[in-house]
Amino acid sequence: MTDHHIEQTPITESSVSTRRRVSSLVALTFLEVIKASDRPFEVFEEEDTSITMPRRLGLSDVVERRIRNYQEDTKKGHKISDEEFVDLVRLVVRRADARAVFLEVGARLAGKLPRRLRVMPRRLGMALARRRVRKRLQALFGRRVGGFADGEFVLEGRSLLFMQSDAGGNACSLVSGLCSATLSASIEDPPTIAHIVCEARGGAYCRWGIQ
Repeated sequence: MTDHHIEQTPITESSVSTRRRVSSLVALTFLEVIKASDRPFEVFEEEDTSITMPRRLGLSDVVERRIRNYQEDTKKGHKISDEEFVDLVRLVVRRADARAVFLEVGARLAGKLPRRLRVMPRRLGMALARRRVRKRLQALFGRRVGGFADGEFVLEGRSLLFMQSDAGGNACSLVSGLCSATLSASIEDPPTIAHIVCEARGGAYCRWGIQ
């Protein structure tokens, strides 16, 4: 691993509280995924929905209002602060399905990718996927999110906002989801992307790569 690939600057308490550089699309996607995850597949005949439905956070009036607000903010290109992002992450980490939610958020945030990329040679497809992931993460979070090290697909970073937001490391699955979705649109038979090393779980840095 070479240090020049790693995001070296830690996020301070001051920057978390004041800087607005995260796209509102990130917040909107979080709440849309929570809403979709909490939507019941069926309501049992004996279920008292007046009791059970309010427990589904994603179906609450508060979440619905915030979704509408974030939709408007996204159209206008508004940003949210790191602190607001951290609050959304902490909302998810309390859930039993936290990792699945982060993966889905990441996959959706990959954006619309042209499927025609899949006809390209694997080496070129991988290069385009790395470029797309790097640019997409920077556009979404308003900063460089790690960097690609030597290898076919190896993304590394240190003191990233995801780790700062979730001491358990589940939030890092957002990057896994975004990388996997990008690769799926870029090459045939895309490999599985895993979070191989996690700083939140004792690693010296975070690393995502082919499993």
